[in-house]
Amino acid sequence: MMGRGGLSGGQWARLEPLLPVSNNRCGRWWGHRQVVNGILHRVRTGVPWRDLPERFGPWKTV
Repeated sequence: MMGRGGLSGGQWARLEPLLPVSNNRCGRWWGHRQVVNGILHRVRTGVPWRDLPERFGPWKTV
């Protein structure tokens, strides 16, 4: 179950292999886990994209 802080370690371990591998060519991408947790935060709270907390990275990236 997802806690208030995002995905647990076990949930992340099941999801991570399904995500694309970063090619390190694009500097604006943040870690996948941070982005996924930002998306989940938005879905859970209904906050507008522009109002996402900074800990999830730039709202345009999430």
